[in-house]
Amino acid sequence: MKVYFSFLLFLTISIAAYSQQYVPQDAGSKVHFVIKNFGIKTGGDFTGLKGKISFNPNQITNATFDVTVSAGTIDTDNSQRDESLVGEDYFDVKKYPVIKMTSTKISTTNKTNAGYYYFTGNLTIKGVTQTISFPFQVEKINDDYLFTGEFQINRLTFGVGERSMVLGNMVIVQLKVLAKHQ
Repeated sequence: MKVYFSFLLFLTISIAAYSQQYVPQDAGSKVHFVIKNFGIKTGGDFTGLKGKISFNPNQITNATFDVTVSAGTIDTDNSQRDESLVGEDYFDVKKYPVIKMTSTKISTTNKTNAGYYYFTGNLTIKGVTQTISFPFQVEKINDDYLFTGEFQINRLTFGVGERSMVLGNMVIVQLKVLAKHQ
């Protein structure tokens, strides 16, 4: 019985060290985008972060990210524009209420500094899934982590709006996600 209990204790500790679970938080996080509108950089934010993150810097190849943001929370500091963006022509939030990002691979980068990694995964907007890759940085804050990164997408690939002479196609997405230890 002692051997069985010792094995279970060892297994529990090993699993905890192998993969630590975190939950993304709206407070302390920012999901921001920048796009050119009439040649001027215009931005906005999303809230409603949900999901789970499994992260241990000592076992980086086992890290996973499965995170969503509520598409209906878009805030560009212009209520008329926001109302248009949640409609069918852009995000169609009635049909597609969340934007989802899931990892398929997390790896180290060629930087010599600790805390730099590379994300490869899938981004799903309006039912369209595309592979994205980008470097990101991790900062340990007590028992939690702050993940920061930036990537660029073409909004037309995801069916967000149509071709336009005034609205740019390329969107820069800036992530600052605080994940609390579960």
